This record gives sequence, structure tokens and C-alpha cells, in this order.
Amino acid sequence: MSRKLSALVAASALGLLASLLSAGSPARADDLVTHHEFQANCSVTHHRPDDPIVFPRLPGASHMHTFLGNPTTTASSTNDSLKAGQTNCRTPDDKSAYWFPTVYNGDQVVPPTGPQVVYYKSGILDYRQVRSFPPGLRFVVGNPTASQDEFRTAPGAVEGWECGDSFKNWDIPSWCAPGSQLNVRYQAPSCWNGRDLDSADHRSHMAYPVRSTLVCPATHPVPVPMLEFKMAFPVSGDMSRVRLASGRGYTWHYDFMNAWDAPTLQALVSHCVNGGLQCDPRGYDQYKPHRGAALGPDYRLPR
Repeated sequence: MSRKLSALVAASALGLLASLLSAGSPARADDLVTHHEFQANCSVTHHRPDDPIVFPRLPGASHMHTFLGNPTTTASSTNDSLKAGQTNCRTPDDKSAYWFPTVYNGDQVVPPTGPQVVYYKSGILDYRQVRSFPPGLRFVVGNPTASQDEFRTAPGAVEGWECGDSFKNWDIPSWCAPGSQLNVRYQAPSCWNGRDLDSADHRSHMAYPVRSTLVCPATHPVPVPMLEFKMAFPVSGDMSRVRLASGRGYTWHYDFMNAWDAPTLQALVSHCVNGGLQCDPRGYDQYKPHRGAALGPDYRLPR
């Protein structure tokens, strides 16, 4: 969570506490909303020089990407082909495609190990207004041609690259404590123009909230979940040969094609994001167990 959002959420929580106390009602811990999110936990499926958003139907036209979730993702993927495919995401009705530039250590690919975390959060202050992604929405986050300063000042950058006790690196660190891991976090825009599932540059149909108020701009009035990729790469020590397929660390970017089962996504958004919870992929908040879960024990929506 960004410092700006954290401060505004804290202020909102204090305001709620004050209103409860002034009304004579004892404040309970679960009255205070500090999170509004759920996780998608998905593992690496394959590496391929494809990008079905930027270079559709042109296999091999892109730099190497690492794909999570849906193993059928290729340059020719469509919303229909993804929904007909499979997934290794913990929530089986999330058949979305997630991908980012492959990380190398010299010539060796460094894939993340185990399930990775893609957060679905509120990017706006009034988390109760967030709506599900429309079916087929797709977009690119970040810029593979960005300069270091553009990466540092981008509205999607949270802490940049980190490892061990080293934080706020706007390029991949040259050294990481042995045994640590390389992490990167980057936030996506969370305001949609309400019309287009894509745009010519694959970005313009989306926008970030206004920084000063954390509300969506009038040009993009529909608040949708804010994706935050949190990727962890098992590499440490001498990092001088670690790079992205797209170039330096500040060229970090990622892509998303929505292929969720719509009612399942809506249930998670309503229960976790609109409900002010900190949920796992089942839609369960271990700190507020009495609120229950959005999905069943099989991580599917009860039907």
C-alpha cells in the first residue's frame, strides 16, 4: 500500500472510530478497515517471446516473457481461448493471463519459485465503490522503454526493487545479501474509462486515481480493482549480471488479460474489497474469521 493511500485509510479509520465513540458504541477491532484486498496466487507456466496484447498473432515478435496462471497463453490468445484453457492459480475459475519480462542471471533464466502474489486491491479511497473488471479487459502496466527517473516517479511504482535490507532501488541492486531474494512491487492503474476493453497503446483506456484525493478522474470514472504484482526471484549475492529481458530494472512492466469467471470475481470484490477485508485466494480474512469466506473449500463459488 502506498504511503498516500495508507495515510488516507488511517484517517478514514480514525474518523470511523471517532464516530463510533461519539455515538456511545464500543469500537471493535473489525470496525476499523485497514485493508481491502484479496490475492491471486499463481505459479509460472512457461517462458515465451510472445505478447498477445502488444503483438497479437505474432509469435516470437516480443522479448521473452514469463507467464503465470493460464498455460495456454500464446501470441494468439483471446478471451475465449483463455476461458477454454486451464490455470494453476489457487482459484480455479481465474483463467486470466499474467505475464512480465523474464529475469536473467547472465544467460540463465531466473523464474520465480512457487506461487506468486498478485494483489487485487482498492486504488481509491472509497473502497466500497470498486467494481469488477469487465469481461475481456486487458492492459499493460509500466513501460519497457522507461528511463530510471520515469520508473522512479511513475504512479505505479511502490518501492521499486528490494532484497534483504535494501529498499527503494530504481534499478536491480548490484548486490543482495546471500540467501535473500529479489522482489519487485508495482501498482496498476485502477480507473477504467467505462467503454473500451483495450486501446491503441494498451494503456489509455486505464488511468491512475488523482493523487491528491484518490478518486478516479472524470475521464476514467469507473473504479476497478488495482492489481499489484509482487514477484520474488531466488537470486542473491553478486547481482551484476541480473537483468530483464526488456533491459535494465527500470524497464519492469507487466500485462493482464481478464479471463475470470465473472460471478466468482464479483464475489471476491464484493466480500473482500468492498467489505474492507484482507483476504486470501478463497476470500477469507484470518484476522476476521467471523466474516466468513467468499468461496467454498474448493476455492469455487458455491452454486
